[in-house]
Amino acid sequence: MNQAIQDLYPESHSHCFGCGRSNADGWHLKSYVTGDTTLARFTPENKYSGGVPGHLYGGAVASLLDCHGTASAAALSYLQKHETLEKDAKIQRHVTGQLNIKYLTPTPMGVELQLHGELLSIEGRKVRVKLTLSANETLCAEAEMVAFGVE
Repeated sequence: MNQAIQDLYPESHSHCFGCGRSNADGWHLKSYVTGDTTLARFTPENKYSGGVPGHLYGGAVASLLDCHGTASAAALSYLQKHETLEKDAKIQRHVTGQLNIKYLTPTPMGVELQLHGELLSIEGRKVRVKLTLSANETLCAEAEMVAFGVE
C-alpha cells in the first residue's frame, strides 16, 4: 500500500509537529507498512544540528522515533484485526506511553535516514514496538516503545 499511515489519522488527530499533515510548520514524516514491518524515510535540514558538528540533534532523533513508533503501533494494531490497510481505513491514533532509546552512534546530517518498526506485542490498547534509525546502512539508534490507542 502506498498510503502513509499518518494520512489515515482522523483530522482531529493530525496536528503533530513530527508527522501531522495539518501542521504547516511540521516535518510531515510519512510511515508506510512494508510486509510485517514499517518504514519511514527522512532527510533532516541542517538547522537540526546537534552538539557534534554535522550530526543530528538527539532530540530530533527521539522525535522521529516517537512519531514513527506511534504510527507503527497504530497500523500494526489495526492489521491484527483487518486483512489490509486501505486508504479509507479508520485507524485508531496511538500515543507514547514509554520510549526507551539507545543512541549508538551520532546520526549524520545531509543523508536520508531510514526508520523501521516491528511489532513486539499487543495487549488490549497497549502496543509494544521495536524501532531503529539508520543512516547509510549504519544503525544510529534503536528504541522500544509502549504506545496506547486513544479515541
